Amino acid sequence: MKWLRIILPALLLSLSLPISAADEDGGKVDVAHMLFGHIGDSYGWHITEWNGRHVTIPLPCIVRSSSGWHVFMSSRIEHGAEYEGLFIADEGRYADKIVERGEGGEYIRPFDISITKNVASLMFSSILLVVLVLSCARWYRRNDASEKAPGGFTGLVEMLVMMVHDDLIKDSVGPEYRKYAPYLLTAFFFIFLNNLLGIVPFFPGGANVTGNIAVTLVLALCTFLAVNLFGNRHYWKEILWPDVPIFLKFPLPIMQAIEIFGMFTKPFSLMVRLFANIMAGHAMILGLVSVIFVTAKLGPVINGSMTFVTMLFGVFMDCLELLVAFIQAYVFTMLSAVFIGLSRQEEHHAAEGEETERRICKQ
Repeated sequence: MKWLRIILPALLLSLSLPISAADEDGGKVDVAHMLFGHIGDSYGWHITEWNGRHVTIPLPCIVRSSSGWHVFMSSRIEHGAEYEGLFIADEGRYADKIVERGEGGEYIRPFDISITKNVASLMFSSILLVVLVLSCARWYRRNDASEKAPGGFTGLVEMLVMMVHDDLIKDSVGPEYRKYAPYLLTAFFFIFLNNLLGIVPFFPGGANVTGNIAVTLVLALCTFLAVNLFGNRHYWKEILWPDVPIFLKFPLPIMQAIEIFGMFTKPFSLMVRLFANIMAGHAMILGLVSVIFVTAKLGPVINGSMTFVTMLFGVFMDCLELLVAFIQAYVFTMLSAVFIGLSRQEEHHAAEGEETERRICKQ
């Protein structure tokens, strides 16, 4: 089966992740270090280990410390090295971050705008997304879509675009859907592409971009701005003076406080849902992989049987993560479209829209 021949090598490559942790500690596997090392960020992009040497792509470090600006490659501060008074803390509050030592020996965190692994992956995925979109647009410039249907990758992208545009954005936003379609489509494909790259265990994949709460925070903030900056008069009336008995909104603004609180809980739910689901998926797959090395000292029979079981579950989880990658992108786009649609509805559509929102949130 073709999909099995693709997934199995990827899973086997992912088994190399905990090997270094096992070797450094006399055969013991530091599962927590392995999990958080992958889920967290880093100043270099680790590829693999070859003949006892770590193969890592160095990334630019841009730091402003007490002695001024410093620009250097991350290879200068690898494995406990110090450069221009800066080094990576191995413990404490600033563990795995660039710090400098104060007069009392304490760690001081400088202003840090380095290009880390997640930032580099974010740049790569953004460029890749632009290239993919422009390659599809190139086909439409050269062909008449009314006479010839696109095939291959362009046909797949068209199917996804039409599904999200017609079945999701158009129905959820309402008559003014064309204003918001570019943002919502961009959000869908951006999240979907980064989710897929996060599943790939080798370069240029493997970064935990959509499992980083800072990234999901910015995505949720974009939806928050789209909802509240372009909300119509009825939307703000329902927040500042809702249609409830007068004693619930005057003299104590009880309902107004609840509605304003709800303005922030909606993007918060978008942020946490995407972050938690993607991070949990990565942790589950790496946790399964670590079972192979945890049981290495229990004998060949137990270790061999657990390796076989882990491989089966690993392939299943990889397939499940492909589904989750699409579902999370779809859910984020759907909820964003629903929230935007509620901010653009007129009074006679508001009750129906609120009921739709409650039904979706329950699901």
